[in-house]
Amino acid sequence: MPNTLEIIRKKRDALELSAEEISYFIKGYLSEEIADYQMSALLMAIFLQGFSDTETQALTEEMLFSGEVLDFSYLSQAKVDKHSTGGVGDKTSLVIAPIVAAAGLCVPMISGRALGHTGGTLDKLESIPGFKTNIALKEFKQIIEKIGAAIIGQTDEIAPADRKIYSLRDVTATVDSIPLITASVMSKKLAEGLDGLLLDVKCGNGAFMRTIEDARRLAQVMVNVGKQMKKRTTAFITAMDQPLGWSVGNSLEVIEAIETLKGLGGEDFRLLCLELAAKMLHLGKTSLDIDDCRKQVHSLISSGAALEKFEQMIIAQGGNANVINDFSLLPQAKNSAEVLATKSGYVTSIDTLAIGHATMHLGAGRRRLDSEIDMAVGLRIIAKIGDYVTEGQNLCTIYYNDESFLATTQKRIEKAYKIGEEKIVTSGLVKEIIE
Repeated sequence: MPNTLEIIRKKRDALELSAEEISYFIKGYLSEEIADYQMSALLMAIFLQGFSDTETQALTEEMLFSGEVLDFSYLSQAKVDKHSTGGVGDKTSLVIAPIVAAAGLCVPMISGRALGHTGGTLDKLESIPGFKTNIALKEFKQIIEKIGAAIIGQTDEIAPADRKIYSLRDVTATVDSIPLITASVMSKKLAEGLDGLLLDVKCGNGAFMRTIEDARRLAQVMVNVGKQMKKRTTAFITAMDQPLGWSVGNSLEVIEAIETLKGLGGEDFRLLCLELAAKMLHLGKTSLDIDDCRKQVHSLISSGAALEKFEQMIIAQGGNANVINDFSLLPQAKNSAEVLATKSGYVTSIDTLAIGHATMHLGAGRRRLDSEIDMAVGLRIIAKIGDYVTEGQNLCTIYYNDESFLATTQKRIEKAYKIGEEKIVTSGLVKEIIE
C-alpha cells in the first residue's frame, strides 16, 4: 500500500511517481483521508520538480474518472469543443460555439470563471440578464440535443478531483504548472464526451505561458494526452502580447462577441475567431478541406445563422435574447474616463498583464474566489501595437462605477503603454499549430 508521506518525499526528491501512487493520492484526497496540507505539499513538489508525460497522463485519467464522463455517442453529429488557457479580452468561446453549432456540430462546452488577471467565459455570459450557467447535466444534455450548443460551469459530477484540487492550487501559488494545467484542462474537456478538441494556448506578456517555449511544451503535452485518449486534438499557440479585440470586461466583451457574430468587432479578434471555428469544423468534419471550413464559417456569419444560434443558446439557458439588438439591456457603467497619450509616436508595446490587473482592480475580475464581480465595468482599447498616436489622444476608455478606483486604474494603464518612434509590425495571432 502506498504511503502518503513517502509519495510527497519521492516527488520532492524529483523521483517519478507510479500510476498506483497517483491514484492513491487523488482518491485519498477526495475521501478526505489525505489532508489539504498534504495535497498542498504534493502540488508544490509537482510545481517545483515537474511531472513526466507518463505521470501527467496518469494524473489526467485519475481526475477524469473521478466523476462522470458524458456520453453523446447516440447523437450522429461530431462533438467538438475548444479550450483557451486564458488571456485579456479573450471572449472567443461566445463566438465560436454558435458558429460551429450552426454548422451542424455539437459543442458541449464546460467552461470556467475569471482566474487572476484573465476573464471567465461564465462571468461574461452571466452579464446577460437571466442567463444560467449553473445547469444540471440532464438539462445540459437536452439543450445539446435540441440546439447543438451550451456553455455551463463545472458540475459536482464532472471531474470532482479537479474541482477540489483547483481551489487549492489557486491559494498555494501552483496554478501555472504545465502538468497541473494539463490534467485540469484535459480532465474537464475529455469528460464532455468529445470527438475532437481544439486548444488555444496563449503566449506572451498577458498569458500564463510567457515564452513560446513554455507555450509549445504545454500545447504538446495536452495534445499528447488527447492522442492517448483517442481524441482528435490540435493546439494553436496564439499571441497574447496585447488585449484581444477592443473590449476587456464582462458585458463589454459580450457586446463585442455579438458584433463579431454580425460581421463586425475588432479585426484581430474577428480573424482569430474565424480561424479557430474553421479548425473546429475541420476536427469534426475531417472530410472537409480547411479552406472549405473557412468558407463555411464566413457563410454562417454573413447569412446570420451563427447569430441566430447564439440567440437560441441565450434563450435555452434562460437569458434575455433581446440583448442581441439592444445593448442597453446589458449592465452599464455609470461613468467613463479616458487614458491619454503622454507623447506622440507609435505604440510599441502594451503590458497586457497590467491591463488585466487594472480591469480586475475596477471590479471586473476576482481578487479572491468569493469576490463579487461588477459586470458593467471594463475597458475599451482604442490604441493597439503599431498604431500612431498624438500627445493627448485617447489610448483607452475606462468604464467604471466606483470613483475611488479611477486614479489608480488610469495610472496603471498609462504605464502599460510604451510609445516610441519606430512602428512595430505585429505578426499574425497564430504563432504555431501542433497537431
